[in-house]
Amino acid sequence: MTGRMITCDFLVIGGGVIGINIARCLKRQYSDSSVALIEKEEHCGLHASGRNSGVLHAGFYYSPDSLKAKFTRLGNERLTQYCESKKIALNKCGKLVVAKDQTELASLDELLKRGQTNGIQLHHLTAKEAKEIEPRAKTFERALFSPSTSTVDPVTVMEHMREDASSEGVQIHTGSPYLGREGATVRTAKHVFSSGYVVNAAGLYADKIARDFGFSERYRILPFKGLYLYSDEPAGSIRTNIYPVPNLGNPFLGVHFTVTASGSAKIGPTAIPAFWRENYGGMSNFLAGEFFEIVRRSVGLLASSNFDFKRLAIEEIRKYSKVRMVELAGHLAEGVRIEHFKKWGRPGIRAQLLDIHKKKLEMDFVLQGDEHSMHVLNAVSPAFTCSLPFAEHVCEKITVAQNKTVHEVGGASRLSTASRG
Repeated sequence: MTGRMITCDFLVIGGGVIGINIARCLKRQYSDSSVALIEKEEHCGLHASGRNSGVLHAGFYYSPDSLKAKFTRLGNERLTQYCESKKIALNKCGKLVVAKDQTELASLDELLKRGQTNGIQLHHLTAKEAKEIEPRAKTFERALFSPSTSTVDPVTVMEHMREDASSEGVQIHTGSPYLGREGATVRTAKHVFSSGYVVNAAGLYADKIARDFGFSERYRILPFKGLYLYSDEPAGSIRTNIYPVPNLGNPFLGVHFTVTASGSAKIGPTAIPAFWRENYGGMSNFLAGEFFEIVRRSVGLLASSNFDFKRLAIEEIRKYSKVRMVELAGHLAEGVRIEHFKKWGRPGIRAQLLDIHKKKLEMDFVLQGDEHSMHVLNAVSPAFTCSLPFAEHVCEKITVAQNKTVHEVGGASRLSTASRG
């Protein structure tokens, strides 16, 4: 081992929106305890947390028994209040969900039902009423409108949350990638940490770190690349976010219009299978071991999966074409022309969890842990929206798990006395 030994009561791995808020929550809950956070990059939030769409979702997509349903509505309220208190620009533009044809009306009705069950304010509109909200919107007969959906700049939010964590007493160590666990210590590139409890919120690497602690045996991260194509039309050309009716059998919402905090529009995202975990572009961050592992797993899913990986992969790869992206966006709104969409935004990578035994994508948040460590294995969209109440949920599980092993997958919890050193 090299580097100075640092002793702390809690060590959080990962400086994204989930890790930062878990650390803040632990410091509030255990005010006399020391909380340290390690982040491999030189700044927090450089991956999914700073590259997401910035949409504060309302919470009507998710099945009522899910953690996502439980935390999205509350997260929207809490994060909206946070942004207002910090004077962070918030575009309260709402969201329209539009139907392409008759076949999508049943799914539109299911979204309305879920929204009502989840306590979400939704307006069921005629096509004419939808046009009054967004004159360019195209829908078949009916649409849904969510007034509580809004957008914000996620980078600005992350900057404020990091500042809050630091001022609240969290010790933040950037440029400190996790290198491994050795007994009761965690080794980084700069220091060795001896902690009473470890929380793993490492996003794209959460599954690998969890396996060092005896968890994530049946799970692996399958990365998907998300790209947005930006419009050069004047701000306000699209008034509200416009989404298609999603396929409720997979976690992706399809190409849609997002109105940014500044009022400009973008279309996307893609969900293109990535070939390594940080496959943002070109050969940057290439790791041969990851490449061969992910390619091997993807080939296996092409042969057999319960979510038609082959069709998904083919359709998503086609979205590398601006023409294809604009074509899909044209199903949602009038006057969508290729000449207005010239600039790709920064790509993001979705750290999507795969159950390798069942060969299915996990739809809900997934936690595993015991009295020594807790691992946030699946914190995909809408994790940004959910971050404040979800972090408190993780802290509650940690409190319970100090004495008993907690395994939580989706909304189901199982307690046992089995110990994992």
